[in-house]
This record gives sequence, C-alpha cells and structure tokens, in this order.
Amino acid sequence: MPPGEHGPGAEAPAGGGPGRGPDRTGEGYAAARVRLLRDTELSGPDRRRALAGLTDRWLARLFAAAPPGTALVAVGGYGHGELSPRSDLDLLLLHDGSTDAAALSALADRLWYPVWDLGLALDHSVRTLAEARTAAADDLKVQLGLLEARHVAGDEDLTAELRTAALARWRAEARSRLPELREYAAERARRHGELRFLLEPDLKEARGGLRDLTALRAVAASWLADAPREGLAQARDTLLDVRDALHLTTGRATDRLALQDQDQVAAALGLLDSDALLRRVYEAAGAVSYAGDVTWREVERVLRARTGSPRGARLRGLLGAKRSGGRPGASAQERTPLAEGVVEHEGEAALALHARPDRDPVLPLRAAAAAAQAGLPLALPAVRKLARTAPDLPVPWPAEAREEFVTLLGAGEATVPVWEAMDAAGLITRLLPDWERVRCRPQRNPVHRYTVDRHLVETAVRAAALTRRVHRPDLLLTGALLHDIGKGWPGDHSVTGETITRDLAARIGFDAADTRTLATLVRHHLLLVETATRRNLDDPATVRSVADAVGSPGTLELLHALTEADALATGPAAWSAWRAALVSDLVSRVAAVLAGEPANDQAAGQELTAEGERLAMEAWRTGGPVLALRTQKAGPADTGREGEHGPEPVGVELSVALPERSGVLPAVAGVLALHKLTVRAADLRLAQLPGEVDGETPRVLLLTWRVAAQYGSLPQAARLREDVVRALDGSLGLASRLAEREAAYRPRRTGVKPPPPRATVAPGDSAAATVIEVRAQDAPGLLYRIGRALEEAGVRVSSAHVSTLGANAVDAFYVTDAAGAPLTDLAAARLAQHVETELR
Repeated sequence: MPPGEHGPGAEAPAGGGPGRGPDRTGEGYAAARVRLLRDTELSGPDRRRALAGLTDRWLARLFAAAPPGTALVAVGGYGHGELSPRSDLDLLLLHDGSTDAAALSALADRLWYPVWDLGLALDHSVRTLAEARTAAADDLKVQLGLLEARHVAGDEDLTAELRTAALARWRAEARSRLPELREYAAERARRHGELRFLLEPDLKEARGGLRDLTALRAVAASWLADAPREGLAQARDTLLDVRDALHLTTGRATDRLALQDQDQVAAALGLLDSDALLRRVYEAAGAVSYAGDVTWREVERVLRARTGSPRGARLRGLLGAKRSGGRPGASAQERTPLAEGVVEHEGEAALALHARPDRDPVLPLRAAAAAAQAGLPLALPAVRKLARTAPDLPVPWPAEAREEFVTLLGAGEATVPVWEAMDAAGLITRLLPDWERVRCRPQRNPVHRYTVDRHLVETAVRAAALTRRVHRPDLLLTGALLHDIGKGWPGDHSVTGETITRDLAARIGFDAADTRTLATLVRHHLLLVETATRRNLDDPATVRSVADAVGSPGTLELLHALTEADALATGPAAWSAWRAALVSDLVSRVAAVLAGEPANDQAAGQELTAEGERLAMEAWRTGGPVLALRTQKAGPADTGREGEHGPEPVGVELSVALPERSGVLPAVAGVLALHKLTVRAADLRLAQLPGEVDGETPRVLLLTWRVAAQYGSLPQAARLREDVVRALDGSLGLASRLAEREAAYRPRRTGVKPPPPRATVAPGDSAAATVIEVRAQDAPGLLYRIGRALEEAGVRVSSAHVSTLGANAVDAFYVTDAAGAPLTDLAAARLAQHVETELR
C-alpha cells in the first residue's frame, strides 16, 4: 500500500502517530465549522459551498510547504464543490513520483491525522498519475470519483493533468463502460429499492437518489448523451437539503431517512409534517428516476446508430436495448404511423411531422394511448411539446378523449412509463385536477408498497388483466384509477372519494348512470374484502347489507374485479388464495340475493366441507381436539405479476375441531404463539353436525388457521394437539410461558411506537350476535390475549374472523351472552372497553 494510505473510510490507527499533538489550525477550523453550521442565514447550496470552501482553506494550510510535484485533490462528492455536515472528505494525495517515500508519508500523516482528530470521516488515497489511471481502469467507482476531481492545494498542473486524462479516457472508453455503469445502477436499485416508494429511503443509494445523479453526470461527461435538465438541479438540491437536515438533527453521518427522524427533519426544513417531507423527497426522486430512464434511452439511441457494427450490437444488448417495435429488421430511421398525429420513431412514440398539438386537444391522450398500446415510451420532445402547446380539453371531454383515456389505462404494464412521462410534464393534473393531491403522497401502512398515485396506476394495470371478466371494462379501469382518489383529503377516503369521483366522472364525459356506478365502486371498494375477512358470511344480515350497498349484479361484478386488482396492487400481504376464496364466496351469496333468492339462514349456511365434517365427527366421537395440517401452494391469487414462478408453498392451513366448550380460542391461539407460528388469517365457527348423537345435536367448534413458521420448521400436528390438550386442562402454564416469550421479544423491537390498540362495536352487522372489532399491532400472543379477555368477560364466541395485513391485525369476533343472545348496547360497549384495556 502506498505511504500514508489506510484505505477508504479508515479510522486513525491506535496509538497515534506523527502530527498527533495539539493542532491550532484544526481547532480554528472546528470552531469556524460549528459557527457556519449554526448560521441560520446560510442553508442549502450556499451552506454546502461555504463548508466546502472553509474545508478547502483549512486543508490548504495543512498542505503548506508540501514537496514539489504533489497536489491535494478533492474527488467524489467533495470534488463537486459542496459538502454536507457529516459527509466524508474524499481526498487524493497526488504526486509525480519524484518525492521520496519518507517525505510523502510525513505529508500524508500531516493531512490525515488532523482530519481524524476532529472526528471527520475520511476516504483517502496516495497515488501517482499512473496509479490513478490503473485504479480507475480496475474500479468504476474510482473512475466516477475522478470525473469530479477538483484542485485543493499544491501543483495545479498535476491536478489539471489528472482531470484531463480522466475525462479523455472516460470519453474514449464510454461505449464499453456505460453498460457497466448501468448495471451498477441497476444492482443498487435491486439492493436498495425505489426511493420514491420507501417509508425509510436511503437518499444516496436507492434508485432516484444521489448516486443516480452522479451516474447522470458521468453519462453527460461521456458526450454520448445528456439528461433532461428541467427540474434536475432542484431535485438534487432537495435531496441534499434533506440529507443536511438529517445530519444536523441526528448528529450522525447517515443517508437513511428513518421514521423516527422524519418529524425532526421536517421541522428543520420548515415543513408541516413528515408526510410533507416524504412527498417532497418522492417528487425529487421521481424526477431523477425519470431523467435516468430518458438518458439511458438516449444512450441506446446513440449506440443504435451503429447498427451494422457487431460491437455496437453487443453494447446495445448489454444496455438492454430492444429492436424498434420488436419487428426484425426495422430501420432506426423508420417513422411508422401509430395513430393520427403519432408515429413510432427510433423506438419511441413521437409526434408526426404534420401534427398540430395546438389545434388538437385530444392529441396528448391519443399519443399516450398509442404509445402504451405499442409498448413504447413517449419521446421526451413529444411530451414537452404537448405540455407546452396542447390546449385543455373541453368539459365534459369529447367521446374520443374518453375512449383514448380508457385505452391508455387498459394497456397493462406499458401504461406505467407513459403515465409517468405525462405526469412529469404536468399533463395528468391538467386532465384530472384532483390528481395533484395524491401525487407522491406517502402511505404509512407498510402493507402498501407504493405511494397513492402509483398505487392507483398499478391498480389499473392489474384491472387491465381482469377486463374479460366484466361487461363494462371502461368502468372497471376508471374505477381502478380513482378508487383511492379521496386520500388527498381529510376524513374517510372512501366517502370523500365518492364525491370527487362524481365530479371527475362527469368531467371525463360519463353519463349519469355510469357516474353513479363509478361513485359506488369508489365508495365501497373495500366492502367485499373487509366483509369477507372480518364478518360471518353465514349470517344473512351480513349478505343482505352487502347486497343493499352494491345494488345491482353489474356493479357487483365490477366491484369483485376491482377488489382483486386493488389488493394485488397493494402488496403480497393484501391478497392470497385464502382471501380470494372468501371474497368469491361472499360474491356468490350476494349475487344470489340480488337475483331474488332469499339469504340463507344461519343454520343452513353452516354446511361443512367433507373434510370439515370428518374432523368434526371425529372430535365429537373422541371428545378431544382433532388437528389436521395441510401445506398450501401458491395459486394465481398468491403470485405476483405474470411470469413469476409458482406454485410455491405459501403457508400451512391448520384445522382444529373439538366439542363446544369455553377457553378454546385463547388455548389454541396461545399454543400457536408458543410454537412461534405467525397467524396470517383465521376463522372460528360453531357448527352443528347433521342428525343426533345419543339424543343430542352435536355442536363442534371448527377453527381454521392459515399459519407460517417465523423461522425453522413447522411443529408436528401431534405435538400441537398435545399442547392444546394441556392448555385446555391448565397444565401447560400457557400464560406464564407466553409472558416470558413476550418479555424476551420486546427488547428487540425498534422503530416508531405503533398506535395503541382499539376495540369497537360494529353496529347493525348481525341480528344474531354482537360484533366486536379489534385493530392492533400484530405481536406474538395477541390473539391469545384477545381470546382470554373475551373469556374473562363471560361471553360466548360463536364465530371469529382474523386477518393480518403486514404488521396490523384486524379481527372481528361474533359474541353472545350465556343464553346465546346479542349483547345489550351497554354490555357491548363495556366489553369493547375491557378488551382494549387488556391489550394496552
């Protein structure tokens, strides 16, 4: 290793070394640094430049009297001329080889140790020009750092020679190194995710972050292509301002915007709250991501110009380039008509030469629909021209505009990049003014993988695959896009969204009947899944209430498809074969009622499957619990988008049957928690077996659980049964053992404190029982504690419906008094309060 080089980010060696004594220059710099960071008059780029300048002057003084033929060079982020409060100092001690090793080592120590003494992070190296060139050839990160090289002190000619050589070599080798740069960016995206959709984003490494801005500058330095400039400088300033505030409020050199730090950072930036902060960050990241997409397409276009070159073809393959329109032999210069005023040109949807966007208000939608249907991106010049010159659509929209809008939404995956290009240019908010309130809006529920706006587009993508199941695909696609539009306003987003949807549907040009249908879809888009997973479908009142809300078979058909599309677009925790089966069961029951058939009474609705009847009969015959484990495979409802592999095991279905008695729910739930099984969903019901046994009508509790092992393998059914028996007779010591486990679990929990649990009475949901709904943070033993609280209150649980979405549990319990009657209002309120108290 060269003299004085300890490697990137190295700490000072133990025991000190030359130059470790009191450093007046360092003390003066430290004091000036503190004053600068506390100066309320300075912020943003001005403060970062001032801090870089202050640091430059201090390092230049340390470098004074350095041997000839040496230079101190700032590289990487520091080389860009700006410095965040806790950023590394990226420094290169450059020399021409004429300085002896001892003098060079002394100079390095004179530079590095004062930096370490102040507790500043340092990424440093000592190299000759030749060594710097070799390092850059071997390591892309070194090459990128040298592209930002900036002279700090010493021999300016040496620094200039380094910069000239680095830029010349980068431009000469760009055609071979750009694919490497793109793969490097793609790997970071796979590892760190998409910044604009993360609740705790890494401002530097995630896609759309500061590293991507460095990559875009490197592409521009190659002279092969350049990023779109509009909004990019502002996006960079936003990300750096947020990182500065993060450094200052936490006192740490971190790029991760953790949940617990967001309120402080928002306050430091003068923002209303953490949601406003995330929204600003997401907007900036979106601008960077879009600029990256456009830039890499431009790189592909440049390489495509060398179509006849085998080397060019290989490079295009490495960059992921596709042949124009997927047609073999298509010419790069070909202009193929796609729609009136829209052509395919060089792999993009562009405006035709004769197009007059200033006289054609439908052209933006026509161009977007044509691009999406062809699977092409919208060319950036076309988007800019449409945003600049196209007039607003008349209200209500003409029929052609509405048809093009639905065509755009129905294009599936290809809709997303086209929609984002339109959104980046401001065209979407011109079409749908209410869109602005959901743009880049974060969703604090970790079940959601996307921001509100992207979730809406993704729901339309999912709905496009379901259009063959409905009679009105246009209403399904439009309802999918608008179902969460109310999240931009306070209050219940379904209620608010209904009002907004009525306005937007009329604006788009739907007639009164279609507008009512769309409003119903938005108002009740959660109705089917919430009812199916949280209510007793054997209760005729439940089915009738859903039928009353839906109103017609056509709306039910649309709502069923929207429910599935919404859940699939939300994330893997929101949909499964289990939930799909429950929703389908509810839909079939509601459809029967809407067709004029009477709702089944509760007893008739309790018909068991053959397997359920077998387990129940055996439980009644033996008088004890009977268990059955069945591994579930992923079906279409459990997998992601088309092309993902399956089927794969997604969990285990555990069935437990035993004669009716008290204490069953907490006993079984406690045993599952003790065996470290996570409950994804559960259903408890009291079933009557056909006929009589010894003059009695057999009544059996049947519990169906969907579980997964937190880690390790699943326990054997025989072991679970043994522990259930012991839990019921009190010999297992379930309460104390669960308390020990919970005590061991709590210290490992980190992050923001979740909201407190809540238990409420669901009014009017059942004529035969009282429904207690519990919402809480999922945790080991939660279901056991709920069941124990209900047992302590002396109520009977006739059915239970448990649903876990991410970290949130939403459970519904149908309870009666000892005589089997619903609770009085007062008793129900007291029970809800008791359960809530026991969970706190």
